[in-house]
Order: sequence, then C-alpha cells, then structure tokens
Amino acid sequence: MSTTNTSGRRKTAVARIYLSAGGGNITVNGKDYKEYFPTLPLQYIVTQSIEVAGAAGNFDVKVNVNGGGVKGQAEAVRLAIAKALVELDPEVKPALRAKGLMTRDDRMVERKKPGRRKARRRFQFSKR
Repeated sequence: MSTTNTSGRRKTAVARIYLSAGGGNITVNGKDYKEYFPTLPLQYIVTQSIEVAGAAGNFDVKVNVNGGGVKGQAEAVRLAIAKALVELDPEVKPALRAKGLMTRDDRMVERKKPGRRKARRRFQFSKR
C-alpha cells in the first residue's frame, strides 16, 4: 500500500497528513501526538476518526500542522485522517458521517469592523 495524503482545516489551522500501513504511530510535527497534544480530550479528538473506522493500530500517520490553536489543530488533524480513511475504504464513510467527522466546520472568527472595539462590540458609551 502506498502513502495516502490529505489535508484538513479548522478555523485557521491546516493539517496535512500522510497515512500509510503500519503499527498505529501518530507523529505530529516530528513529535508523538501524545507529546504534541498533552491533554486527553485533544488526544481523543485526534484518534476519534481511526477509532470510529475500526482501523486502530493499522496505520501510521505523519502530520504537518500549523496555524490556529491546539483545539483547531486537533480538529484539523481529525478531519484529515477521516478523509484519508474514506479515500482508502469508502465503506467507512457512513459511520464517519454519522459521527460528524466528515464535515468541515467552516466557522471562522468574524473580522473587526471600523468604529467598533471588536467585530460587533461597540466602544463604551459615556455621557461626559
């Protein structure tokens, strides 16, 4: 089996993954995923696609991820892994779709507008 590469995005985070047959190692930016994502919820997010597809321990994943925060990066990795698994085996797509793992969450931060403190927040009003 050759290497399958896909990408996933969430907010401003972009993950590029290379999925190949192996023993279940997940490497993120040269580090083990448990070292890169130290908290259990983030580790769960990263491995969720593989668990739902029932492919735990069958694939090695090499990830390059940049941009955004750790949560956005973890969700970008999850989407990229899901897309790669579907590319290899289209039969897992309904299971992944049922858990919402095939959908790109397109919510982004709204831009700041002129004359406002933030996107919608107005400056504090004072009668003086």
